[in-house]
Amino acid sequence: MKFARFRYNHSEQYGVVTEEGIKPVTGNIFDEWEFTEDLHSFENVEILAPVSPGKVIGIGANYVASKGELPDTVPDLPVFFFKPNSSIIGPEQDVVIPDEIEKIKFESELAVVIGKEAKNLSKDQVLDHVFGYTLGNDVTAPQFFHEDGHWTVGKSFDTFTPLGPVVETELDPLKVRVRAEVNGEVKQNSPTELMIVPLKEMIAYLSTVMTLNPGDVILTGSPLGAHFVKEGDVIECKVDEIGTLRNTTVNSQTLVSS
Repeated sequence: MKFARFRYNHSEQYGVVTEEGIKPVTGNIFDEWEFTEDLHSFENVEILAPVSPGKVIGIGANYVASKGELPDTVPDLPVFFFKPNSSIIGPEQDVVIPDEIEKIKFESELAVVIGKEAKNLSKDQVLDHVFGYTLGNDVTAPQFFHEDGHWTVGKSFDTFTPLGPVVETELDPLKVRVRAEVNGEVKQNSPTELMIVPLKEMIAYLSTVMTLNPGDVILTGSPLGAHFVKEGDVIECKVDEIGTLRNTTVNSQTLVSS
């Protein structure tokens, strides 16, 4: 089932995507909900980021090029980082390149949406606490990375976390391919089995550090092939079972002048 978050008549709502359009729902999508009698055509709604998370957590450098390069053991301390919810945008919204630089990096990623409170999970319990999966673009300005190693500023600019277009609840995250195209040219295309820290281990570890709440988003890492993009580039992050997350880059000065 594909859940979408959308704006209709100035009201933000959740709904289920069908072939006929979006069927709004009432209640808590993470707990109990039911359909309304409405049905909206796609042309009449604005698709938003599919959730409004309390926190977004990413993992760094989590893919290899082939199975033969996978380590024998998972790292004791994976490289995690936070992205502020102020950086979240939805499909078709512009990614803004900050002042003083001309290029930023895109990173197409499978994103996990937590469905129920998770604390001190074993890896075998993880999927029971997952609501579904969406796409994320972990936009990065490495020019703002601190020389001592922290990535916070370079990951945190407004518009640097596109999410969407939907949350797919019926998906095997271990059997999908994460892809990206820039201006129609394929740049990333890897199966999730090439993750260094597998999804279950990743979320289980995080749950020993912090409580994960419904709606929280975990970005599971970006396949090899991410690179810099410039103003006017169209980035399409893709997982066939979820759809396409499309955003265009714009320069901050262009926005000011317009």
